[in-house]
Amino acid sequence: MNSAIEGMLKELLDKSHHRFRQNLRNESQDGIRKDFTDSCQDKNITYMQRATERLVYVLELEKPVVLPHEKIAFLRTVVKIPEIYTEAEWTDIKSRHYIHELGKVCNICPDYAYTIKAGLGERRREALQRLESCEAAGDIPETVFLQAVIKTIDAVEGLARRYAEAAEAAGNTSVAGILRNVPANGARTFHEALQFFRILHFALWCSGNYHNTIGRFDQYMYPYLKADLEEGRLTYDGAFELLEEFFISFNKDSDLYPGMQQGDNGQSLVLGGLDRQGKDAFNPLSEMCLKASLELKLIDPKINLRVNRYTPAEVYELAMQLTKQGLGFPQYSNDEVVIPGLIGKGYAPEDARDYAVAACWEFIIPGKGMDIPNIGALSFAKAVDSCVHKHLRHCTDFRALMDYMKEEIKAALSEQLGSFKSIYMEPSPFMSLLMDGRIENARDISAGAVYNNYGLHGTGISTAADSLAAIKKYVFENREVSAEELLDAVDNDFSEHYDLWIKLRYLSPKLGNDDDYADDIAVELFDYFAEALQGRQNERGGCYRAGTGSAMYYLWHARDAAASPDGRKKGEPLSANLSPSLHTKVKGPVSILRSFSKIHFENVINGGPLTLELHDTVFRDDESIRKAAMLVRYFMDSGGHQLQLNAVNKDKLLDAQKNPGAHRNLIVRVWGWSGYFTELDREYQDHIIQRVELVI
Repeated sequence: MNSAIEGMLKELLDKSHHRFRQNLRNESQDGIRKDFTDSCQDKNITYMQRATERLVYVLELEKPVVLPHEKIAFLRTVVKIPEIYTEAEWTDIKSRHYIHELGKVCNICPDYAYTIKAGLGERRREALQRLESCEAAGDIPETVFLQAVIKTIDAVEGLARRYAEAAEAAGNTSVAGILRNVPANGARTFHEALQFFRILHFALWCSGNYHNTIGRFDQYMYPYLKADLEEGRLTYDGAFELLEEFFISFNKDSDLYPGMQQGDNGQSLVLGGLDRQGKDAFNPLSEMCLKASLELKLIDPKINLRVNRYTPAEVYELAMQLTKQGLGFPQYSNDEVVIPGLIGKGYAPEDARDYAVAACWEFIIPGKGMDIPNIGALSFAKAVDSCVHKHLRHCTDFRALMDYMKEEIKAALSEQLGSFKSIYMEPSPFMSLLMDGRIENARDISAGAVYNNYGLHGTGISTAADSLAAIKKYVFENREVSAEELLDAVDNDFSEHYDLWIKLRYLSPKLGNDDDYADDIAVELFDYFAEALQGRQNERGGCYRAGTGSAMYYLWHARDAAASPDGRKKGEPLSANLSPSLHTKVKGPVSILRSFSKIHFENVINGGPLTLELHDTVFRDDESIRKAAMLVRYFMDSGGHQLQLNAVNKDKLLDAQKNPGAHRNLIVRVWGWSGYFTELDREYQDHIIQRVELVI
């Protein structure tokens, strides 16, 4: 790392760039509503027009900051983004619609490539040409939409011009020259392409969108890098320095981005994998990204690595170096499983090969997917609790109980899907510009895109499978425990059934030990999940995708959950994603990989990684790194679809809770993203500490 990057990294970690943030009179939410939202209401303009006016408003408030030494500009100085609805309007909207999360467009992957290549000026010309046709045809909705798009383009170009002026005033001729070309015109160099992306990404956050993913960065940026290197405009070291500064830029404003916890911001970048024609696409930029992330050790961008039969061992080993640092990434996705699974859900083969991931792990298609990949979650643990209480007493064998489980899952999903009606999303004209390639194909993003599928997580699979395995063994096979005794123990949180609690918690078959007794039950439950969604269509014409991830539901679903027949007591958390229950004594990582590779992932293709916590001593030397890399490859070769590893040290985590100031840069994997441990809420910290530390 050169001295310039070291200086930028220090400034970032010291948060010295926060000094440029504006202390505006209207920085309070109430003030923003008064100054902006009420004025929109007074103008009597549509919500689409309000969304446009908001971007104009925010970008006009932005104060350009260009430092003499920087090469990638644009820094947020306006802290809060105003809402476009008054409280009364939002209350009315919520009374008539289903609102997903914050009601804004989020968790999708725009098509940055086309606009970076064409330039906003060309996009504006396309819009004007289309606008003339729409006005002549009397198409008022499309006319309003295109007018909004044009106005957002003008606002972004206007801020870029002001930044160019600020760069000249700061004596930064490099940035000034670049901003005289982009974003108005298409990028000509790697440097210009990086700066162009920064502007687009910056504008999306200022538009009120969030979890704005990065997509297949190494695919759409590599042509610029390749040309620069071949034509001598850049050296490798010069390109690497630009890339590192570009990565640093993702961390400058990330504390302003909404998420469940600090760090949950969706800045997810995908590397490698097959291209649209089916050829392996890992390239020199892919490798540079891994090395830049390794050197910087920052939580953003979050690296996702697509692998397949062509991925060499050295790529796995390089990726494992990142895991060694405790970054919690890369997260691995297996093309050999994911692509056929997506094709089976109706994705065109070339689009399936082009998949990226959403904020955490869900599979989405850049520029074409308006999927809502996290619209809800099925609690397997709750389904087991309900089924057992309703049916265990009168079941004569375990097969009958599993038949009831199938119906329980189907009923739970039917009830949940029934609530996903009349979904409302805030208009987003600037995001629409970046979808589906060309302006004549763009529409208000809330109206949909090429793919409009919904994804549901499946949480608590280990609790569910372990509970049913215990019932199978002790109630139906050994007949050591009656249905009444088991239910009484669960209902009383095992307060008067200590011996039974020990048997269920520590002596029963458990998922994660390569034991078909429990593993086959988990496979069957996921099959029930997928089957219950088969053929179901959402209101936008898309399908429903079952998934194996938990997101934050591993804590949410546990808060009110009763004790369970696996020995989990009331209120104890579920395991995150695919992983053994927290109290399970497992044989080791290989047994876990074998257990979870049995799942029919082609049926539950919404995504959701197997999550392993490896003790940091696993990575002590090069030979250990190779072994860990082989472990990842083994899971992929065994039919696994996603995997994420977390290098942890329980003693260090406990000390970080006691002395957070001494561990402010300690990074951990939470569920589908990485964050600074000391910035997490205590319940997330505690869960990470409770996870099983494995050694190889």
